[in-house]
Amino acid sequence: MDKAQRKKIIISSVYLAMLLLIIWGFYAKFRHVPTCEDRIKNQNEEGVDCGGVCQKSCGIVAQELIVGKMGAVPSGIAGKYDFYVQITNPNATFGDKNFSYKLNFKDAGGSVIAARQGSSYILPGERKYIIESNLDAPSAPASFDLNITNSDWVEFNDYYEKPDLQIVNKNYSEVSGGVGFSEASGLLKNKSAFDFDLIKVEIILKDNDGNVLALNSTQMKTVAADEQRDFRISWPNSFPGTVGNMETQVEVNIFNSDTFLKRFYKTEKFQQY
Repeated sequence: MDKAQRKKIIISSVYLAMLLLIIWGFYAKFRHVPTCEDRIKNQNEEGVDCGGVCQKSCGIVAQELIVGKMGAVPSGIAGKYDFYVQITNPNATFGDKNFSYKLNFKDAGGSVIAARQGSSYILPGERKYIIESNLDAPSAPASFDLNITNSDWVEFNDYYEKPDLQIVNKNYSEVSGGVGFSEASGLLKNKSAFDFDLIKVEIILKDNDGNVLALNSTQMKTVAADEQRDFRISWPNSFPGTVGNMETQVEVNIFNSDTFLKRFYKTEKFQQY
């Protein structure tokens, strides 16, 4: 190799080195360096810029559940009543996986004549009935109060899909002959891509003015994806009023991993539940 060729190679190497330095400069200037203030959930953060390597705690700030219309109807057994209350979750990304409540039945003077404690769950943005059956009370309650405590909020940031469960072919009729007063029937369709171990179907019978007349429920075990299942619920004793509307509510607890025969969520995300 003569002197001219060596000189040419050296000059080319210098230009190449300068070009690489320029490219690296642009990359260093415009690349995103994860920090605890970049408003992105990265690194090993538990939330956006909080938890993990970030010292800031990921506190959940959720609006409280809204207690709506409530009431009680005779259960069909002397001295026992079925209670209902509508609960609304105003949060679009937070679900309450386990909240406690205390219910009081009161007489006209405000004295407690019956009480019950329970727990339930509610999905993001959901409105649902909570039903308590066969409460013992010496007389029909004049008023109620329901206190919700100990909410356990879960934020659905990464993945959330509400189970697609439908009730069709709904029918209510009084029994003209045989045992019992009336019955409700329908067809449950599991349109989800997931198999469920337990599904609860609740029936709310109302008159034409929207007043609740009677309540009942049934449970279905092992309902596969795309499966259809008939159900039938009966009332052995008569109740006052004329049924004008049959409302249904389908519940499946996605917070409980045992609910699923095939888990549709990210397993590592829900193992803590």
